[in-house]
Amino acid sequence: MNKKMRLFALLIFSFLVFHGCASKPPSQQENICSIFEQKSSWYRLANKSFEKWGAPIHVQMSILRQESAFQNRVKPERTKLLGVIPWTRKSSAFGYTQAIDATWDWYRDENNKPLASRVNFADAIDFSGWYINKSHQINGINKSDAYNQYLAYHEGHGGFKKKSYQSQSWLIDVAKKVKIRSDKYKNQLDNCEHKFQKKFLGIF
Repeated sequence: MNKKMRLFALLIFSFLVFHGCASKPPSQQENICSIFEQKSSWYRLANKSFEKWGAPIHVQMSILRQESAFQNRVKPERTKLLGVIPWTRKSSAFGYTQAIDATWDWYRDENNKPLASRVNFADAIDFSGWYINKSHQINGINKSDAYNQYLAYHEGHGGFKKKSYQSQSWLIDVAKKVKIRSDKYKNQLDNCEHKFQKKFLGIF
């Protein structure tokens, strides 16, 4: 195999590895039962985060659904230079959580998890529980209050305290959507959670 062929094979291999690492998002994302049926480990991980941080599963999942639609490598769109040329991205938000670099570093440092990754659902759901708990500690937001939890998640704890969201009607609309979905997720989970609990306990 000559040098060009080896290089081509390496590129193909790298492409396959990269795409193999990408996690296909679940379909029927408005049904949390369907999500957990498709992603067999997600209920266990979401429940682990709930037990650790006290953040309800339906609130965590509704926020992640809003932020990334459960896509593990999604990034913000690039800005356009002169309205045409792709330029820098709007922020460093990335992965399931859409957490920016500074917030993710804060989470990793505080929890002694230097290898935690925003493309890993286990880390992402733990982050969401941690952040919801932080919003409760810092801003006094009830962990079940999906509406205000999302506003604090989006604006940061300082922004929430300053009520920066009040000048952003679109953001308030999104927070209402997160609350509606969270309530729907809760009702759905009330009817199907026993199935996942049985699997989690090894009872079939």
